[in-house]
This record gives sequence, structure tokens and C-alpha cells, in this order.
Amino acid sequence: EVKWGEVSMVEAERRLLAHALLDDPSNARFVLLSESHVPLFDFPTVHSYLINSTKVFLESYDQPGATGRGRYSRRMSPVVAAAQWRKGSQWFELDRGLAADVVADRVFFPVFRRYCKRSCYADEHYLPTFLNVRRPSAGANRSLTWVDWSRGGPHPARFTRMEVTVDFLRWLRGGAGSTCEYNGRTTDVCFLFARKFLPNSLTRFLRFAPKVMGFG
Repeated sequence: EVKWGEVSMVEAERRLLAHALLDDPSNARFVLLSESHVPLFDFPTVHSYLINSTKVFLESYDQPGATGRGRYSRRMSPVVAAAQWRKGSQWFELDRGLAADVVADRVFFPVFRRYCKRSCYADEHYLPTFLNVRRPSAGANRSLTWVDWSRGGPHPARFTRMEVTVDFLRWLRGGAGSTCEYNGRTTDVCFLFARKFLPNSLTRFLRFAPKVMGFG
């Protein structure tokens, strides 16, 4: 059973990774998506972007204050030191090596399961901290999933049918007004997915996909 905000979310992610690793030895990249995600590009574009990337896409940053460093428990030391504590979005993209390391982890995860409870929100800290300790130079420190936090609150904005427009989709595909780094070069293709879209928005996506997103 998985409950929002609890360590069971990380347990579920590790199980998903384990099944994906075992299912096909040729699986090279692993992306976590939800039922409210939508792709912004066709599959060949997404596949090429991931396979050719020299980085994994996972946020891992040091955030002062109650919602960052304030969630660290001193009881995690010495396995997880305060200086190693990181935060980031749970929407990750990992390569096979890092995914295998996460599944095989018997050092850090037990500490999170024991001490990261209630307002700690393990899904926002376990993978970012794990990456910072094990492979700090491997991460791009960004997510491939665009979300809108501008409306405030503990959850990002949800988009209904009429909010899905051609201009909005083109804006998302163009980096949502920003640029990022990909393999040492600046690009405006920063997001491959977006959320949270309600089920009633599907008809609009089906209408615009061939024209805007290159889907057949």
C-alpha cells in the first residue's frame, strides 16, 4: 500500500525500478511518470534525448529553511550527514547504473525508512541525497517534467480541458520560457513531459497532437 508523503512512495519507486531492470537487460533509461503526465514530443525525440544524454535528470539541491534542511534528522548521522542532505522533485530519469545502485541500496534507504517520517517526505529527499553521495557529477540537477507551482500550496496546478491550447503546448515544448543545458550546449528543449492534466483534457491533446507535437 502506497500513501502520499510516506516512505512507501520510495519503496514503490524502487520496486518499479527493480522490475524494469529485470524485465529487459537492454533497458537503458528509466523515467518515472504519473497518470497525469503528458508527453510533449514524439517517442523518437524522447528516446534520442535520453539515450544520448551524458547526464541523468534528477533535481538535487541544498535548500535552506524548514522545507529543505529543516527536514533533516540528526539521527540519520553518520550514514547521512547534514551536509549531504538534498531535495528535489520525485520525477526522475535514471540510467541503468544508477537505477541498479538504487535498487541494491542497503545503506541509505533503511535510514530513510526509519527516520524520514511525517513532514520529512522521503520521495523529495531520498534520491536527491543518494545521487549527491554516490554520483554527484552525474546529475543535470533538473527534471524533465514541467509543473506549475505558481499558484501556491502543497500541490502543483491542475490543468483542465480548455487550458490546453496550441500556444500553451508550443510554449511548453520551447522550454516554458527558459533555457537549459544539454550535453554542454544551451537548448530550449528542457522538458519532455508535463503535468498535472485532468482526464477531460485528453480530447484537446488528441486534436492538437498531430499539428503541434508531431504525433501521427
